[in-house]
Amino acid sequence: MWKALVIVAFLLLILYNLGAGLYYMLVDKGTTTRTVNSLTWRIGLSVALIVLIVIGIATGMIQPHGING
Repeated sequence: MWKALVIVAFLLLILYNLGAGLYYMLVDKGTTTRTVNSLTWRIGLSVALIVLIVIGIATGMIQPHGING
């Protein structure tokens, strides 16, 4: 259960930073670096989430499953 909560928390943070980047882009009109900082955080969180999932699969904590067709 906690694994799913961590993944969902990461996704919510990623979406928040994406929205913040859009907001700062529209409001600041290129006068500050808030847009770049927000999008940099988004990229960092996305990479961290991918690394955590790969580590979870490699250690057996996360069990990937295929699509049953």
